[in-house]
Amino acid sequence: MQIVLPPELEALVQRQLTSGKYNSAIDVILAAIQLLEQQQDIYQGRLQELQREALIGKQASQRGEVVDGATAMAQIRANLRFPTG
Repeated sequence: MQIVLPPELEALVQRQLTSGKYNSAIDVILAAIQLLEQQQDIYQGRLQELQREALIGKQASQRGEVVDGATAMAQIRANLRFPTG
């Protein structure tokens, strides 16, 4: 596979090489791909966490276990000022 980078990305790769941190352009590209994979893993984990939290909220709502927005914000603010635990 051959990849043509725009000039600004070529300059970025060159700066990384000049820094001495990487031995070749391939090393820079591989590091970038690994970072992308890590970012995607974090995103997927957070997405699944938010989906679980949304389901918990929906189930609580269906059971009638809800509070109005003003009360919820007051509870959040109180917890920020005086955390428990």
